[in-house]
Amino acid sequence: MSETGGGVREVKSAGRTVELLELLAARGDRPARLQELADELSVPRSSMYALLQTLIGRGWVRTDVTGSLYGIGIHALLAGTSYLDSDPRVRLVRPYLDEASEALGETIHLGRLDGRSVAYLATRESHEYPRTLSRVGRRLPAHAGALGKALLAERPDEDLPEGPYEALTPHSHTAREPLRADLAEVRARGYSVDREEGVPGIIGFGFALRYDDPAQDAISCSVPVARLTPEHEGRIVAVMREIRTKIETRATGAAPGGGGAVDWR
Repeated sequence: MSETGGGVREVKSAGRTVELLELLAARGDRPARLQELADELSVPRSSMYALLQTLIGRGWVRTDVTGSLYGIGIHALLAGTSYLDSDPRVRLVRPYLDEASEALGETIHLGRLDGRSVAYLATRESHEYPRTLSRVGRRLPAHAGALGKALLAERPDEDLPEGPYEALTPHSHTAREPLRADLAEVRARGYSVDREEGVPGIIGFGFALRYDDPAQDAISCSVPVARLTPEHEGRIVAVMREIRTKIETRATGAAPGGGGAVDWR
């Protein structure tokens, strides 16, 4: 057994279960076969089959009518929904996402840094253009989006991995030095700009929420290139700055640890 971050030895079977669920979740709408999963996790086929059957019985994995394809189960959704419902920061920010959406008519996001990625925790979609694949639960590499860059800029450059980085579009940063230069600009202006780095045709503006140190959460506004004018960009930045100030002020007056709520780490 390997050690966890707290010095406690990891339970191998529990770790394997989590790895399997994460693998199935990452595949999205691409179900996997038994041998694929066994090979990917370097687990004997018989052991993988037994684990899958256990998780199917408990609703964490589902299979097709032939019993040969496997995907993430409905209990993963229920657990994810419970996470959002129980998180005081998400509850605090949601009304302000509504306010920003109404003021700008664009898509507004709340995201949280998770390792080298950002997980989308809440989204308010614009009715003016097609969806941008920004569903709740989606993960995007931190280096390739407005949310992630806003949060990376809150940390020392020494924490950045060496690279190369994944290219989601031709505009994505794929090396450490260009990203460092970009983050220096983020710090100077106070917000990040994602110019088609994560999604083609979409520009994003990201604002770290500094109610934690370093910031773990950020909000952003996404807008299609065709809709963005200098005047509209100026309004987006002004509104989002105001929204950030409101959120941080409210968070300071209603800390997660107060009122009997748990201050999650």
